[in-house]
Amino acid sequence: MYLAPLNYDRFFKKVFSQVHIARAFLEDFLDVKIQEITFLDRTKYLTDASAKIEVDFRCKINGANIIVEMQQWYKPDVIKRFYLYHCASTALQLETLAEKKVPIQTEDKRAKDRSYKEVVPVLTLVWMVDDSLQFSEHFMGYITAPETALSFLENHELWHKEDRTELLDIRQNILKTLENKHKNLDFLRKNRLVFMFQENIIKDEKFTKYHRWFEFAEKTRQRNNKKTDFTKFKKDDLFQDIMRIIAKDVLNKEDLNYIETEEEHIKLVNKALRDERESGFEEGFYEGKEKGFEQGMEEGKEKGFGEGMEKGMEKGMEKGMEFNVITLAKKGKTATDISEWLEIEIERVRFIIEKAKKEGKL
Repeated sequence: MYLAPLNYDRFFKKVFSQVHIARAFLEDFLDVKIQEITFLDRTKYLTDASAKIEVDFRCKINGANIIVEMQQWYKPDVIKRFYLYHCASTALQLETLAEKKVPIQTEDKRAKDRSYKEVVPVLTLVWMVDDSLQFSEHFMGYITAPETALSFLENHELWHKEDRTELLDIRQNILKTLENKHKNLDFLRKNRLVFMFQENIIKDEKFTKYHRWFEFAEKTRQRNNKKTDFTKFKKDDLFQDIMRIIAKDVLNKEDLNYIETEEEHIKLVNKALRDERESGFEEGFYEGKEKGFEQGMEEGKEKGFGEGMEKGMEKGMEKGMEFNVITLAKKGKTATDISEWLEIEIERVRFIIEKAKKEGKL
């Protein structure tokens, strides 16, 4: 190994802690010129009762808060997780909003409120290493838009009408809605949650300014990557800086142990996924087949197969999760570690561990 994997959180954070590197990536991907970049705290507690959230990279540029998250393996709740982070970045702005006095008579004579006009949009970039969410595009972004826009697109009957008059009228009304900036309504559309797909980008020969970042990251993922793999990047001062940060020669024992642990974890997750798919398919097939034949009708058989497949997949996923928890527990990992790694409620992890102990599996 010549370079440590950039896709691993530890090294991604090290690299992006350098202002000039973070700025260059964001300028390439967003196709903007960044006048100023300010790093923000990556770890926060939202409430007294909530667990902390920790993002890989967080900054403020050009009047917007930016989050960049590295997602290197499959997790079933990835969408809801990053949507929560996305929303949290808006909520955390409450810490710095200035107070203003409101001319309302109260016992305190004047009430105090926050100056919400200072709230800035949030852009969350999720760097998906292996998972493309079944998209073929380089990236896919989501924004808050008027419901009428989505209803318009999903109105199949309208789109199949020969007379396009109604279609054009509705479109014109939606455009008027989008142009309405009264009381900062346009702020809602400035918030974006974007998923970037590394495997799609590196497969596409079409040149983009950001392609080099994902190509470089992919090369560092190879366990036996060599110096010659990065010849083209040595001509770039920026990537020379990155290579100096993650070169094997500068890694300490803790860094090397981290790489071994991550690789072991990835193998474990991939095996569990295979087990889930195989178990779910097998159980779903036989349960569905049995159900279907009992009904004695082709329609009933197909329905039974589908229901059985769904239940079987659920059972397979549950078994796969239990397998993950037990395997990690056998390796001496704590319930807290397992909960954070697999993103499972800690109570559920403890229940699985206790059950496994009673059954002699631990």
